[in-house]
Amino acid sequence: MANAAWFLAGLGALVIGADLMMRGATKIASRLRISPIIVGLTVVAIGTSMPELAIGVVSVSEGSGALAVGNIAGANVINLLFVLGLSALMLPLAIEMRTLRFELPVMAGAAILLWVLAVDGVLSRVDGLILTIGAIGYTYAVILAARRETRKATAEFDEVYPADGARADDRPRTAVQVGMMLGGIAIIVLGAQWLVDGAVGMARGFGVSDALIGLTVVAIGTTAPELVTTVVSTLRGDRDIAVGNLLGSSIYNILLILGVTCLVPAHGLELPPELVRIDIPLMVAVTLVCIPIFISGRRVGRIEGGAMVCAYLAFLAFLLVTQT
Repeated sequence: MANAAWFLAGLGALVIGADLMMRGATKIASRLRISPIIVGLTVVAIGTSMPELAIGVVSVSEGSGALAVGNIAGANVINLLFVLGLSALMLPLAIEMRTLRFELPVMAGAAILLWVLAVDGVLSRVDGLILTIGAIGYTYAVILAARRETRKATAEFDEVYPADGARADDRPRTAVQVGMMLGGIAIIVLGAQWLVDGAVGMARGFGVSDALIGLTVVAIGTTAPELVTTVVSTLRGDRDIAVGNLLGSSIYNILLILGVTCLVPAHGLELPPELVRIDIPLMVAVTLVCIPIFISGRRVGRIEGGAMVCAYLAFLAFLLVTQT
């Protein structure tokens, strides 16, 4: 019961911290006149992936590397099947051409790269450096490719809100937004510590592996920010942010979050055989299956969304049957 209490307290802190951080970060980004799709692909995507980063760093520092990698694999499956499917089930999801040409190939490439690096059963610091460099390159490419779109958005902004110079209340407002962002990060780190301690305690109490806990309970918990952001964006009609957040978060989970996590331990992350043979290949398969779904008609309909949600439930059942 104590482990479950710490887990729930950590989960609550992660959700609250991620929400605070995203509110501050997105407001700062909007003040810089960054377009919604870029906000979704970078600022919001990184913000909603902060729980995974905190979980990864804390877990590897406590000797539970399998939980960190299992969390990333499970979180990406949840993002692509359950969260995206639920969003399409609520309202059919249109896919932009730039998403098909850029984000989808990068997402598939990142998943395959992780599989290749993990085949030997260890994710070393060199592997982490490769993934992190990939994250930096992806971010640069996103900003470069969206430069024309950002200029258009800035022009439209200027038409509606002509520049009238700096206002007296800009500095305190910006300070509050920066404070929200930094405070959210601090709460996320604290919540990650509580959640990892509770999750590892529950895993040992039930006699299951850290990897399984990471793939299921922890992954479901840490994807709460993505779920909330996607549902709210869908209800508000901000579909670009919803899709951009999910795809960007899935890319950053592998390249940035796992890359940075692998840089922490001196001898790398040792992976259990089931992660290498079953769980990571399943994540790759889910990523590749999403490509034809997105390409067909450049939209995800309600029927496809319902099928994706059912596929995730089947994936969850498979894990519980085969790894417990």
